[in-house]
Amino acid sequence: MQPHEFDLRLDSLADAYASGTLQPRELLHRLREVALTLNRDFHLFIHVLTDDELEPYLAALERRQPAELPLYGVPFAIKDNIDLAGVPTTAACPAFAYRPERSATVVEQLVALGALPVGKTNLDQFATGLNGTRSPYGACRNSVHPDYPSGGSSAGSALAVALGVASFALGTDTAGSGRVPAALNNLVGLKATRGLISTAGVVPACRTLDCTTFFASSAAEASRLLAWTALPDPRDPYSRANPQWNDLTAFGRPRPGFRFGVPRQLEFLGCSEGPAMFTATMNCLQALGGTAVQVDFDPFLEAARLLYEGPWVAERYSVA
Repeated sequence: MQPHEFDLRLDSLADAYASGTLQPRELLHRLREVALTLNRDFHLFIHVLTDDELEPYLAALERRQPAELPLYGVPFAIKDNIDLAGVPTTAACPAFAYRPERSATVVEQLVALGALPVGKTNLDQFATGLNGTRSPYGACRNSVHPDYPSGGSSAGSALAVALGVASFALGTDTAGSGRVPAALNNLVGLKATRGLISTAGVVPACRTLDCTTFFASSAAEASRLLAWTALPDPRDPYSRANPQWNDLTAFGRPRPGFRFGVPRQLEFLGCSEGPAMFTATMNCLQALGGTAVQVDFDPFLEAARLLYEGPWVAERYSVA
């Protein structure tokens, strides 16, 4: 049996549970076996939940019906700088590890919606790095080209979805830690604006910039996850309400006349395929009725350098 024996898309799982052809207990125990096997080569998990650790979640779910919960029996993975009650949070540093009594707010939200945690995923230590190799728990290999790195820092979270052991995964993103591994593993990485998804229960990297992110197999699923979790949280001082226009009704084919930005400064870093792919994407957006608007990207590049050359370096150092 291969990792992809189960169709882990949200709607597919909902149909399987509704028809009785699949049970959460069966799925989670099989995915646990697959995760442990994959971990030998890909090092995607720091900790895979044991049968005893899974049991309370499974037992609670078995008292409910599939139609009652939008994420009933959906397996998800958690970056190991995000708290899961009773399971050590390491941030990929054994000496730092602690055992939280309470889960991060976003984890609590997902469990309340019916989702089931598979395990805690590997990352560049303290979420500092973009390649997925800076971890004492092993370097994460790319799911598409195993001779290449996975990207980071949310390396294991990307691999959990790409390798078929989780429907979606939680990561974090301060300077690309969610979007980079998503892109390098052919996934959708969703980084909402700071404060929309709670960071309470997340080990800070740069507290004023940190965001909790989702890894999903499609933009439609990522949009649904955002809608279910973008809720005000008194535990997070940066928390804010989700604008009314930023919900599921905003997803889909855009209305003609929308504008999209095109950087004036384009750099493909020697990639021979990049220019053609960029042009094809522009043509697709224009065919949908969009108008390209040239944007001066220099201010964004200057802001990005502040993460590595400016005051945010001091903020990162202060929480290390």
